[in-house]
Amino acid sequence: MNRIVIFIISLFFLISCSSEKKKSAPSVLLTETQMVDVMTDVQIMEGIISYKKNANQKTEYLRTTGYDTLFAHHGITDSIFKVNMTYYNEAEPQTLIRIVDSVEARLQKMRN
Repeated sequence: MNRIVIFIISLFFLISCSSEKKKSAPSVLLTETQMVDVMTDVQIMEGIISYKKNANQKTEYLRTTGYDTLFAHHGITDSIFKVNMTYYNEAEPQTLIRIVDSVEARLQKMRN
C-alpha cells in the first residue's frame, strides 16, 4: 500500500513539474474505467520491478519492454498515459482521487 502512495505522489510531482499546463481534454481521453485498468497494471508492473530489484535481478529490460507491452495491451502509448494523468490531475482532481481509490481497492482485492 505504501508503494501505491509513493507512486501516486511521484506521479503528481512529475506532472506538476511540467512547464506546460493543459486544462483542455487531451485528443485521446481515457475514461475513468480505462485509467483504473491502466493504473492497476502499472502498479503491478512496479511491484514486479521492485521485487526483482530487491532480489538483485536486472530490471532494465522489464522496465522498458514491460511498459511498452503494458501500454500496447491497453491500446495506448506512454505519452497518452502521461497526458491523461496530467489532465486528470489538473482539470479533474476529484476524478483522479476516485481513480486512485478504485486502483487501491482493486489491488487490495487481488491481494486477498
